[in-house]
Formats: sequence, C-alpha cells, structure tokens
Amino acid sequence: MNRPPIATGDILDGFVIGERIHRGGMATIWAATHPDAGFPLLMKVPVLSEGVDPAAIVGFEMEQMILPRLSGPHVPRYVAHGDFGTQPYLVMERIPGPSLLPALTRLPLPSGEVAALGARIASALDDLHRQHVVHLDVKPSNLLMRPTGESVLIDFGLSHHDELPDLMGEEFRLPYGTAPYMAPEQVLGHRRDPRSDQFALGVLMYFFLTGRRPFGDPQRLSGLKRRLWRDPVPPRRLRPDCPPWLQEIILRCLEVHPAWRYPTAAHLALALQHPAQVNLTARSEKLRQDPFTTVLRRRFADQEFAIPRAKTPTRHDGDAPILAVAIDLSPEAAPIADTLRTMVARMFITLPGARVACLNVLKQGRITLDQTLDAQGRNIHHQRLVELRNWAIPLELEEGRISFHVLESPDPASAILQYLNANHVDHVVIGARASSLRRSLLGSVSSQVAAQAPCTVTVARSRRLRKASLGEDGGEDSSGSWTVG
Repeated sequence: MNRPPIATGDILDGFVIGERIHRGGMATIWAATHPDAGFPLLMKVPVLSEGVDPAAIVGFEMEQMILPRLSGPHVPRYVAHGDFGTQPYLVMERIPGPSLLPALTRLPLPSGEVAALGARIASALDDLHRQHVVHLDVKPSNLLMRPTGESVLIDFGLSHHDELPDLMGEEFRLPYGTAPYMAPEQVLGHRRDPRSDQFALGVLMYFFLTGRRPFGDPQRLSGLKRRLWRDPVPPRRLRPDCPPWLQEIILRCLEVHPAWRYPTAAHLALALQHPAQVNLTARSEKLRQDPFTTVLRRRFADQEFAIPRAKTPTRHDGDAPILAVAIDLSPEAAPIADTLRTMVARMFITLPGARVACLNVLKQGRITLDQTLDAQGRNIHHQRLVELRNWAIPLELEEGRISFHVLESPDPASAILQYLNANHVDHVVIGARASSLRRSLLGSVSSQVAAQAPCTVTVARSRRLRKASLGEDGGEDSSGSWTVG
C-alpha cells in the first residue's frame, strides 16, 4: 500500500519531524531533531505523488550520492539518508543564516556589496570544485550565509560529480537548470566544466548590480540558446556608477566560451577581493551591446562562436568498459532477468573495472495521458528504480560502479538505443522473450537493439522460456546467448 504522508510529530528512523519549512514541486523540507545530533537538522523528502517529474526523482538520487562525499563550511553537514526502497529522505545540517532570496527586494545593490558577495560565493565554488563537484544550479535560493560569513551551497540534485555516474546527464537529453543562470555550454548538454558555475555567478552579480537579468528568463530552448550569440547590455549602461573593474569581472564571467572566463573560481575570488589588480580590457569600457551584424555573423556563419556539445569522454581501456544491461521487470520475464544477472556476474571476472548501467524502459502511450501512480498509490518511476536496485543486490557492486536508469518512452528500443549512443556504451546485454506472432510481425526490442546498437550486443534467452514456447517442461533454468560485435 501507499505509505502515509509524513507529518509533524512523526518519528522516522529516530528523527522527530518538526515543522514543515517548505513544500516545492520536487521535495518537502522539514525541521527535524535527533537525540544524538548537537545541531539543528533539516529533513528533505522527495515528492512522489501523481504527475511528479521523473527528473525530480533522479535529482534526489544524485543528491543522496553527492552530499555524503562533501565536507567543509561551504556545504551543509550530511547526517543520514533513508532507504530508497522504503522511505527516501536526506537529513542534513540546518544552516541558521538566510538565503539570498530576500536580497531581491533590495535590488539594485551597491557595487561594493555585490563584489564582496561575489567573492564569498566564488570561494565556496572553489571549495566545491576541489571536491570534484560542479553545482550547475547556482542561484539566490541555493545560496545561504552562515553567521560566520561563509557562503553555503545547497541542493545538489542537478550537480555533476567527477567520480560518480551522471544520472541527470545520462537519462535526459534536454538541459536541466534554472533558465536565467544556465551557461551556454550547459544549454548544449555539457555538464562537466566547473566554469559553468562562474557563468551563473556572473549572472547573479549582474542581476544584483543592475536589478535586471542579463539574458532575461526564457522558457524555451530557443530562448536559452540566444545567449550563445547575443551579449548582454553592459552593466555600466544600466549603472553608470559601476566601476570599470567590476564590469570587467562580470562580463568575463559571462563570456560564451568557458576558456574565456577565469581559469578557476579561486582566480575569480581573488579578482573580486583585489580590484586594483584587475587587468582592464575593452570589456571594462563597453557601453553598448555588439552590433547586430556581429550577432548575425555569430548566429549563422562564424565557426569561432560554435561551442561543441558535451565532450566525448576519454575512451575506456579494455579493462574498464561501460556495460549497459536492459532489464525487463515484468513477472513473466523474471527468468530472463535472472539469466542477465548471471551473465553480468560472469563478465566481471574478465572485466573487473567495468561500470554497469542498469536500464528499464517505462513504456508510455503515444496519445493517451499516462498515470504516474500504480494501483497501490506508489510512484511507478520510483518503484521501477527500487526493483532495479533489488535486481542488482546479488552483484555486490560498490557505489560509483553501478547506476540505475528508468527511461520513459513509447518506443523501448529507441529509448535504449538513444541511451547507448549518448553515453558511449561499450557493451549492452539484453534479454529476448519467447517468440510470438506479434514479435514476428513487428520485430522484438532485442532484435532492433542488436541491429542498430553502436556497440557490442549480447542477447540472452532463458532456456526455461525457450522450452515453454515449444510446449516442453521447464526444468532447471539455464541460458543461451549470442553476441554481435
């Protein structure tokens, strides 16, 4: 049955639930206490109700993986997290200081205050980047201030960790982020560059200095892409009292190419703290946007302004391939799922460094509106993730070597093929069901994947199903497979 909603006064794994702090579309935030904790706590619980965006569930998974790996004054202290199969939650330190959202009522701010604030945020970003994380959602609501003065970054659901599978990047083709703050390369799908956070900080400083967002608040991808060729109005045109050195810094953060920004967030913080040492260029004196002819050239002709999409990852050597396993979780396919797990376990003997991506396709109707809850009131996407995790438990793989992906599509074969192409998979293992008239006429998912996959494909069938299709007795389960190079 569906789990009851969390309420004030409940006790969950020893944590006493306090007042509800915030309820958003993706998660609810509660105050919490625990007898062993000597500081205030927050509990973050994902929303799993009807209509929730699957990206919210994936983002919560990412935050559960990333936050325990972070430390220092610029992030909230991690305390605990709940089992994803029963009640997922994340408990962390409650930062006593406010976020930057209230500051929006005071805009525009004095230039000195903007520079000081920018330096504190840049220092926090530098600390985060040194821990192998790109935040990718820097904005006022995700920035808190400790009473001691440090800036604190929160909400790592969209973040990228160099040492963890990038679930958001692997599952979703459209960029995720907050539209006004997204860097050009992030719009094009590149999620690995720490300098993307510099761009977001440049947007924030511009906004706090002028009271205007440099690229507006576009709601469509076409509007987001305008920042690739259209430069913002220079801050000094809107704020004549803006010092040239601050405009130099802000416009450098907002450069289209990451290579034209500061090498690191530490360099940016240093520039904001020592304005006399800022090297002034033509950016500092600029009072108008680039002429329309320049914009047209960038938009339609000039290759110089073409930002490549996400870089192709360095190819793995033969001992560390990316291995995808397409798993049918329906009850009738249970023998095949068992066979696939046995095959993957055998592959690890010769490929001990392999990284495994477990895939399942949640088939959607092409026309009809799909339900996101099952008959028991459980979120279907979340339930599939739980089942994938249960399937993988016997493999005993450590975090970072295995990831779980529920792909939503009306065409399972196309969804799997898109994942294989986008994520440079080296080998895919997929099960084949018993023959039927429908599969003979329309073609099976496994045959389509085998015919079109850009990598080696191993197709497995359970002998139990093969015998059943011939009207024979089941007997002991074993497998047969064939591989396409």
